[in-house]
Amino acid sequence: QVQLVESGGGLVQAGGSLSVSCTASGLSLSGNDMAWFRQAPGKDREFVAGSFRGGISTSYGVSVKGRFTIHRDNAKNTVYLGMNNLKSDDTAVYSCAMTSWGQGSSTPGNYPYWGQGTQVTVSS
Repeated sequence: QVQLVESGGGLVQAGGSLSVSCTASGLSLSGNDMAWFRQAPGKDREFVAGSFRGGISTSYGVSVKGRFTIHRDNAKNTVYLGMNNLKSDDTAVYSCAMTSWGQGSSTPGNYPYWGQGTQVTVSS
């Protein structure tokens, strides 16, 4: 059984930094594509960042590019999202997702496995 468990969310002031992590069990990270999505109240789920082909390539949503960084530690089966210069618009529930090697994209429907999400709140 595949499980993804996020941690590290919280409350931070605008301009600050925060890191969230996602630890997988049941499947090895190294053989799969990983991504972070977020969803704010009343808004659609939004692609934040992806780590694809075992971490060889990364991709970022337009709104976070240059501020957020995704990286993974395959040995720990954990993917991280570092967030800098946070803005109030970054407030959302952040969820990690997993799909097969080469299937990663910005489309939520491509991911069969999801974590429960962690809340990130940025105060202005």
